[in-house]
Amino acid sequence: MDYKRTRADVVIVGLGWAGSVMAEELTRAGLEVVAIERGAWRETSADFPTTTDPDELRYAVRKEILQPAGVETYTFRNNESQTALPGREWNNWTLGMNVGGAGTHWAAASWRFLPWDMQVESNVLERYGRKQLVDGLIVQDWGITYDVLEPFYDRFEKIAGTAGTAGVINGQKQPGGNPFEGSRSHPYPTPSLVRSRWNDLFSDTTKKMGYHPFPVPAGTIGAPYTNPLGINLAPCTYCGYCQLYGCGNWSKSSPNACVMPALMQRKNFTMLTECEVLRIEKSSDGKTATGAIFIDSDGNYGFQPADIVVISAYQLDNVRLLMLSRLGRMYNPRTGEGTLGRAFNFQTLSYAFLNLENEYLNPFMNTGALATQIDDFNGDNFDHSGLGFIGGAGIQALSNAGLPISLADQIPPGHRQWGSSWKKDFKEGYQNWAMIQGQGTSYAHRTQYLDLDPTYKDRHGQPLLRMTYDYNLNDKRSGAFIRDRCREIAEAVGGKNIRSQSFADDHYNPYRPFDSSHTMGGAVMGLDPATSVLNRFQQHWDAHNVFVSGASSFPNNGGYNPTITIGALTLHTARAIIDRYIKNPGSLV
Repeated sequence: MDYKRTRADVVIVGLGWAGSVMAEELTRAGLEVVAIERGAWRETSADFPTTTDPDELRYAVRKEILQPAGVETYTFRNNESQTALPGREWNNWTLGMNVGGAGTHWAAASWRFLPWDMQVESNVLERYGRKQLVDGLIVQDWGITYDVLEPFYDRFEKIAGTAGTAGVINGQKQPGGNPFEGSRSHPYPTPSLVRSRWNDLFSDTTKKMGYHPFPVPAGTIGAPYTNPLGINLAPCTYCGYCQLYGCGNWSKSSPNACVMPALMQRKNFTMLTECEVLRIEKSSDGKTATGAIFIDSDGNYGFQPADIVVISAYQLDNVRLLMLSRLGRMYNPRTGEGTLGRAFNFQTLSYAFLNLENEYLNPFMNTGALATQIDDFNGDNFDHSGLGFIGGAGIQALSNAGLPISLADQIPPGHRQWGSSWKKDFKEGYQNWAMIQGQGTSYAHRTQYLDLDPTYKDRHGQPLLRMTYDYNLNDKRSGAFIRDRCREIAEAVGGKNIRSQSFADDHYNPYRPFDSSHTMGGAVMGLDPATSVLNRFQQHWDAHNVFVSGASSFPNNGGYNPTITIGALTLHTARAIIDRYIKNPGSLV
């Protein structure tokens, strides 16, 4: 060890959405907080100015803002009979590499999970019985309910300035919103985005089909807004440069824009950038953590002692850091014993790609979350009796892909890919290409898990994280069901050249275009230490002063993006630390 820093009340590992809102809550309560971030500092106005940020080659193609595989990667295999190999190219693991994490470059779809999503086991058994679950499927309740989490959803949305139309407020359904959502205490802080032509066509068609379309809630600000931290945010300009980009217009919800300007003013907050945490150090009896060991940008090893350790990096990194620190009992897929690495889950995506005739969809006017959705086939919003699966998907018309390089690949099948005919087809196809996405639920299986790779190591000599994952039977059945619903809508809207697919029809691989980046679980929360790493406060069962915040806590995925639920769970954990833990350190349950 080259040096030891002054002891802090709290050390936070990772400064994305989870780490930043945790730091904001704890410093506001007067705690001394040190945050350690592997990436560099990013200033909204300096690093993402509107004069240079709209650069598709730089960000969408070369992915300059993402963490490169040379810094950190993971090994992957579909099953135990295969040898896992490390990811060497850009893929759907889109990790951040800066202060703000993936919250800087996310598409900003801002969903609350359904109340059903957090109590899947109880709800399935009550409605259908265990016969509804395919063999080997892992489902369990989170230990927390939507109603408990609702005030924290509300708080996070107000910090983020989320744009949307409420569907249910205080138990009363509202016109224009999602009638299936959990009840909200307040409307969204800013109004929904202006719909695109494709959004309107989808909405009109699905209404005629008897469904319930509504605007997708978005972290692209719907009107001028000042959040509870006193930070001014600007309305979205629909420039189209959202996913994989920062936002220099102060129009996208990100830690950089919504939290850091306030947090950086606090004297009890310290940030260490370009420092990578290697492991969490434990006390001599192994029952608590004493701090974090890290390597800085000069190659020196430091130790940050703290009374409380909060791990809030990316889902995969949270799990790996726990494994490297020997915090928890490793999952054994053969016996089913152990919890760390267990209940790894992902997302089940289905699509219909189509072309329309004589339309001007003007896709260059878009945002990362400009979409209209139906939730009629999400969660348990429809009767699953006799279908052989649980879950489903939100089905949406996305207007988030209008950049010229990315759309150049969407020429209808059978057309030339070069020359004057290509130019003509591209001109027409650009205005007429559309996409319907079914963003599906995901439930873990006993054969899906994470562990440390026995062969491959990182540049510090530590083993890489290995993922063993393939779509299970529930994924295949639900994916095919949603694929057919997507195709039905594409046909009803008058689509031509319809190409429909469920990604679960094939083996999973991390290099597929349009696939999800929403990996979940591996260090899940729950009611029982035999099936979870964390309790309902995201507090480690085995080390009471360690809290783990992120999608690694999710025992299952909903048919949504995870960010807002990560934020709400983090705020719930922060309040438990402030109101209960610091007064009486120990287990909170």
